[in-house]
Amino acid sequence: MPPQTPFHDLQAYIEVPRLAGLALSPDGERLITTVAELDPDRTRMVSALWEVDPHGSTPARRLTRSAAGESNPVLTPDGDVLFLSARPDPDTSGDGGDGPAALWSLPAGGGEARIVGSRPGGVSDPVVARDAGTVLATSATLPGSITAEDDERRRAARGDAKVTAVLHTGDPVRHWDHDLGPAEPRLVVAAPGAESLEWTDLTPAPGRALDETGHDIAPDGRTVVTAWDTSSSGEHRAVIVALDTATGHRRILLDEPGHDLQAPRISPDGTQVAVVREVLPSADHAPEIDLVVVPIEGGAAREAAPGWDRWPSAVRWSADSAHLIVTADERGRAPLFRIDVAAGTVTRLTGDHGAYAEPCPSPDGRWVYALRHAVDAPPAPVRVDAHTADGEPEALLGPAADPELPGRLTEIETTAPDGSPLRAWLVLPESTTPAPLLLWVHGGPLSSWNGWMWRWNPWLMAARGYAVLLPDPALSTGYGHAFVQRGWGAWGDAPYTDVLALTDAAEQRDDIDETRTAAMGGSFGGYMANWIAGHTDRFRAIVTHASLWALDRFVPTTDHPGYWHHELNARMVAEHSPHRFADAIRTPMLVIHGDRDFRVPITEALALWWDLTSRQEDPDANPHRFLHFPDENHWVLAPQHAVLWYETVHAFLATHVLGEPWETPDLLR
Repeated sequence: MPPQTPFHDLQAYIEVPRLAGLALSPDGERLITTVAELDPDRTRMVSALWEVDPHGSTPARRLTRSAAGESNPVLTPDGDVLFLSARPDPDTSGDGGDGPAALWSLPAGGGEARIVGSRPGGVSDPVVARDAGTVLATSATLPGSITAEDDERRRAARGDAKVTAVLHTGDPVRHWDHDLGPAEPRLVVAAPGAESLEWTDLTPAPGRALDETGHDIAPDGRTVVTAWDTSSSGEHRAVIVALDTATGHRRILLDEPGHDLQAPRISPDGTQVAVVREVLPSADHAPEIDLVVVPIEGGAAREAAPGWDRWPSAVRWSADSAHLIVTADERGRAPLFRIDVAAGTVTRLTGDHGAYAEPCPSPDGRWVYALRHAVDAPPAPVRVDAHTADGEPEALLGPAADPELPGRLTEIETTAPDGSPLRAWLVLPESTTPAPLLLWVHGGPLSSWNGWMWRWNPWLMAARGYAVLLPDPALSTGYGHAFVQRGWGAWGDAPYTDVLALTDAAEQRDDIDETRTAAMGGSFGGYMANWIAGHTDRFRAIVTHASLWALDRFVPTTDHPGYWHHELNARMVAEHSPHRFADAIRTPMLVIHGDRDFRVPITEALALWWDLTSRQEDPDANPHRFLHFPDENHWVLAPQHAVLWYETVHAFLATHVLGEPWETPDLLR
């Protein structure tokens, strides 16, 4: 008998297709997305390119198919689709799939895809000049290399000698789940038209300046803009530079001390650059993010939307270069907004409860195409009227239908002890009896529960009869700077009391069983789960994933200590580190961590586990559990491991919340 919904069966859940990314052709006639599906071995997700009709009249059609998968589609002025893949080259021998990704081209008029650009260290993040068709990309290159041939020779020498060592001269040395170096990202550019692209290295010897930075290319292909990291002494800060694609000459376009500048976007008329600007935080002041516009030839920057108390992201220009289309978190949603660059005014284009990503303004100025998702809806392609305030999205015929949900979504509001208004999403199961409650605290901490998540999906818990509370406490985005500032440098104060206030409000509902509750969280949410464990015994069980435990040990061992060391200072450690309250923990805890997690190192989980188990007088009666993934990172990405993650969480909660006997998942016995 098939499951009631995919959320009632974990094996069915991991088979649900997952959409990501959106690219629009310059003429507005082709809209490309990627769809990831489970591979035959059921151990990884493989993505393929699909074409969606921007007019909404014909069904989506699949464009690519390979075991290696395809990603990062961009379109040329002629409508060809460029994409990245490690699939084997049909003109050479080899299986492919394990090497670096190359740039492929799928002709607009039909025919087989072919490799058009490769490098020894692979190609990533392609961008195409809207008019000229010039291709810009990033390529990992060994620091001493001058040409691609030189890079290949050096790689072969390291491989033959079986050398993996890296000599660093500064931070960072790791990022998320991988070591940085010895290769460094460089920007390479190629003129269109050739059978095989001839790359020119625009940034020889950049060091780590281009790690995790965004870039763009002017419509005429003559100028590239990119964020350029100038970090020193552990302080992370980037400026915006402009590069001449003919000469490689680099000039600073925008440098504002005390600010980090990112994600430059060149206007379609090639005259202006929009830049996301962040005020660097201090121990006492939370970051602030806004949007500025600077002439591409240089000059003073000006605010695009003065006084707008939201954090813009996913910045795109309208075709007439007069408006910016952005997304921004707002009260548990992430609407689309239009900014009038001359007037500095902001119009919200979507009034529903959705979160929007990958905006693509149409060349005629009528539409904004985007991926819409929400807490109760996975990503799907839509179009939105570019001129109507608080409009409704128009669904396009996407590659996959929305799965049926095992419950419904509602919203609750309350007031914090300091008088601040609070709100949260509440996922309710289909049950007619009062449901046990799971409190899930989001990560970040500068984040919000405002959209669909495949990894932390509340509907899997609703299918098992739980109600799931998704609160946005202090530090959450989308409520203004003052709301973030309430929790800055004091994670155990307002964020904690906000979470409890929203839990109190949920427990007052007739459809919630306040006697059966549990708390969960990952990353910062894991910090909060640990803090809760040391400060109250109101919950029957606590699940803490990739969590911060001892803040003094976390800061110097995380992958980006420069980001954290101001806020997590000695005062913060003394007053708000969960490990100081280990003696007060009475609630059974499930600790989960991946060994490849460099953001929150495994040492945090090991220290927490020791502090829990060493306090057990009878080891045979230890109520705590530790689920360790030796080859997973901050998330749990492999499908088979995601299944085990949920099976273990379900078993732990069933024991301590529902009173059922403990059953170890079969593959962990």
